[in-house]
Amino acid sequence: MLTDIEIAQQTKLKPITEIASNLNIKEEELEPYGRYKAKLSDELANRLQDKKDGKLILVTAINPTPAGEGKTTTSAGLGQAMAKIGKNAIIALREPSLGPVFGIKGGAAGGGYSQVLPMEDINLHFTGDMHAITSANNLLCAMLDNHMQQGNELGIDPRRILFKRCLDMNDRALRNIVVGLGGKVNGVPREDGFIITVASEVMAILCLASNIVDLKKRLGDILVAYKYDGSPVFARDLNADGAMTALLKDAIKPNLVQTIEGTPAIMHGGPFANIAHGCNSVRATKLALKLADYCITEAGFGSDLGAEKFLDIKCRYAGIAPSCIVVVATCRALKYNGGIPKAQVGEPNMDALKKGIVNLGVHIDNMRKYGVPVVVAINRFHTDSEEELKYIENYCHEKCAEFALSDVFCNGGEGGKDLAQKVVEACEKPSQFKLLYENNLTIKEKINKIATEIYGADKVNFTPQAEKALADVVALGGDKLPVCVAKTQYSLSDNPTLLGAPKGFDVTVRDVRISNGAGFVVIYTGDIMTMPGLPKVPAANRIDVDESSKISGLF
Repeated sequence: MLTDIEIAQQTKLKPITEIASNLNIKEEELEPYGRYKAKLSDELANRLQDKKDGKLILVTAINPTPAGEGKTTTSAGLGQAMAKIGKNAIIALREPSLGPVFGIKGGAAGGGYSQVLPMEDINLHFTGDMHAITSANNLLCAMLDNHMQQGNELGIDPRRILFKRCLDMNDRALRNIVVGLGGKVNGVPREDGFIITVASEVMAILCLASNIVDLKKRLGDILVAYKYDGSPVFARDLNADGAMTALLKDAIKPNLVQTIEGTPAIMHGGPFANIAHGCNSVRATKLALKLADYCITEAGFGSDLGAEKFLDIKCRYAGIAPSCIVVVATCRALKYNGGIPKAQVGEPNMDALKKGIVNLGVHIDNMRKYGVPVVVAINRFHTDSEEELKYIENYCHEKCAEFALSDVFCNGGEGGKDLAQKVVEACEKPSQFKLLYENNLTIKEKINKIATEIYGADKVNFTPQAEKALADVVALGGDKLPVCVAKTQYSLSDNPTLLGAPKGFDVTVRDVRISNGAGFVVIYTGDIMTMPGLPKVPAANRIDVDESSKISGLF
């Protein structure tokens, strides 16, 4: 059996100009980065702004195993399947982070015969967006430290600096550091740290900004620190917003690529859903809605994380709403939720499946709360038994949930035709999209609503540190913003060991931070880390390049 990268390398790609032409994109609206990828210009967005939107399809999932369960593969395969049944569709996805690529999950360009290409480029440096975001973030940090070194005219308290440096790599050694050592010439000594780029506020801002003007304003609104007198310091106070915007002027433009079968794909932005809002950029999604009759997008991890944030943050700000929500489920993940270790999820185990299937039920019920039709995509793996697959199908029948068996990994678009048909039919059903909570609720009320209605918690507890931080956020006017919960992806709760559909638990909030430029409040629960670490045997161990520069081991 061929590996993902071998399949990708055997695919004959179409020139990106041909992909663009099929979307009626003009030559002058395309900014090529080589032959097979390009950025889409502001002129294109401006030309299409009055065009009617297509239907928006959100792909989400149940709580996954640590290896992930194929949302991107399903999204790519669904886009290909739409073409097979004669529908005009485009997929809009996030860009991969180098952290998972070299860590545990591998790349995020799909897999098997449902991939987005060029796979190596997308999973590595792509068009440089991640590097631009990293540079803009760290420029602000450098200007902050320089301001304090050069006299500290603003009176910034080095003990109350909130904004951290970032790096698009899993590196636990950088979580907590001390900077400015080595004497007066090297700056003001203080505690600092790194977060992974995809968890940074700059990433969130890029993904939520509507245009370059909005981007600059949001960057200027970043809360950086507090002064000795307790007043806030924003990025604009350091005159950093203009230079940061200059670094991001090209990164804000969406990227056009293609699937294995030559269907169009836009990839732009890449925030994690367990520690950020987990969706691709508003600009990319809105552009995709203008370019095709159907836009297929995804939200990271399970629906309790990415989909909730997509619906309650992204849709709120962008003024968009899905016509259908696809919930990806696998035998593997359901057995994992039934208590089976990751190493054994490929083995038949009906008892574990029956125990873990309640997790699927919760995700179906949660997505229905938003007033949108739901379709379950049973993402087939070669280790699945017919008995297991039939059990999931029967469960969907009992839940009165539309479903389709998806085999897009092995068979590409052909393996997703039934799913595509079910999704098209769902898009024509009545839909009354509604947000889970309104802006006028307090932050505590918003968190409680998510925790009780989506996670199934009894109540929410706040540590003393979180209570103090919450007071600071309210003082800044953040009480009317939506909330972005940082939480483990492996459980509906904030405890990764509580699998399935746990009951009788509380959610503990340990810290609260305002992402003032992004426009939401981040709620930290459990022991979630904003800078992940590499596993004992990282994926990087398998990646190599031969004498002809051909890459192997990337997946």
